[in-house]
Amino acid sequence: MATAIQPYLTFEGNCEEAFNFYKSVFGKEFTYIGRFADMPPLEGQPAISPEYSNRIMHVALPINNDFMLFGSDNMEGSCGGPDLVIGNNISLSLQIETKEEADRVFGALSKGGTVGVPMGDTFWNAYFGMFTDRFGINWMINVEQNTDKK
Repeated sequence: MATAIQPYLTFEGNCEEAFNFYKSVFGKEFTYIGRFADMPPLEGQPAISPEYSNRIMHVALPINNDFMLFGSDNMEGSCGGPDLVIGNNISLSLQIETKEEADRVFGALSKGGTVGVPMGDTFWNAYFGMFTDRFGINWMINVEQNTDKK
């Protein structure tokens, strides 16, 4: 079963500015911030262009002990996500405890929808997938494989 559901915000190049603002409001520190330049090359995808390399790939900001706010910049036409349109720039991110449960939830929720990233192991040591369900809601499914590292 999912252990948490968190909002995941997508920005058009100003994620770092937005999250520095949120950080100042909530008085918390990022638990992770990574840039597209930190990503290893994706099979079948072109190299990250200099235009996108310094943009935020993923940032995590705790709001309180139970709630995280996640975000990234959009990288038009890649990484399996939908093209950014203000209004679709939020996804629901499910944190799930096991790969088996993640596969079950992913399969059930994505039925009739559009899979952007099939469930699979990632370079950030998680089991992860993304899709848009048949109702147009964007989802991310994540299983932390090493809870000692965020």
